[in-house]
Order: sequence, then structure tokens, then C-alpha cells
Amino acid sequence: MAGFTHFDEKGAAHMVNVGEKDITERSATATARVVMLPETLKLIQDGKAKKGDVLGVARLAGIMAAKKTPDLIPLCHPLALTNVSVEFKIVEDANAIDIFATCKLKGRTGVEMEALTAASVTGLTIYDMCKAVDRGMEITGTRLLEKSGGKSGIYKAK
Repeated sequence: MAGFTHFDEKGAAHMVNVGEKDITERSATATARVVMLPETLKLIQDGKAKKGDVLGVARLAGIMAAKKTPDLIPLCHPLALTNVSVEFKIVEDANAIDIFATCKLKGRTGVEMEALTAASVTGLTIYDMCKAVDRGMEITGTRLLEKSGGKSGIYKAK
């Protein structure tokens, strides 16, 4: 299992020991996109979705999800996040909402999974709040955009 950190020498899954790692400032930003019908995007923009403020609720869901990541992803460490932010960009010509989730902390391990979880759950919440009018929505492009801190340094997606 060379190269995989979550497997021991026998191939068994295990939680990585981060006890000896240096404490550094760490940050990660992930993205996802929700593509929908133009009418659905307009409902969201106009604040007329039946379930209420779609982006406000989705933002809160993303923040809560980042904090719950170790409950959802088995080998993630519980982290003392210092900041979680979820921002949106409306892309009208694509009938889409781009999601940007950023997580930060001072710690011994990175926050990539927390950012990816936040972006994913934010997209799922948008879907949930709008599915009554648009079951064909697509959540796509979930990926890490950038991360900093720790021994591996800076990563920026191409």
C-alpha cells in the first residue's frame, strides 16, 4: 500500500498518527457546482423558493458539515476549526451556483476533507431545498482548489 497513509504495512486501515507533526496554520478551499433549470436559479435569486432562503440555509449546512467531518469520514481526525466560510457565485450563463468552502485552523493535520465536506453538503442542501421544482439538478465539479500549511506546503489546482 505504498503511498497511502491510511493503511499500515499489512494493508489494514488505520488513523494516521499526527502527534509528532508540527503545529502550523492550515487552510483549504474546495468547490462544487449545482447546475439547474433557469427557472430554479431565478427562484433562488429572487428569494422565492418555497422552503425559504436557499443560500442562507445551504451556507449554514456547509459550516455545520465541516464541523461534523470526522463523524462522516471514518479516519478523519476531530479538528478545532478556527474558521469555516461558504461563499457563492451565481453563474447565469451556465444556470449554476458555484460553491466555495474554506476551512482554517492551527494544527497538526490539514483541513482538506472539512472543506470538501462543506462544499458537498452545501450542494446537497441546495438540491434538497429546490428538488420540488427541479429534480434534474446536477451537483458537479467537487474538488480541492487549494491548500496551505504542513510539510507538503501549498497546493493549487490547475
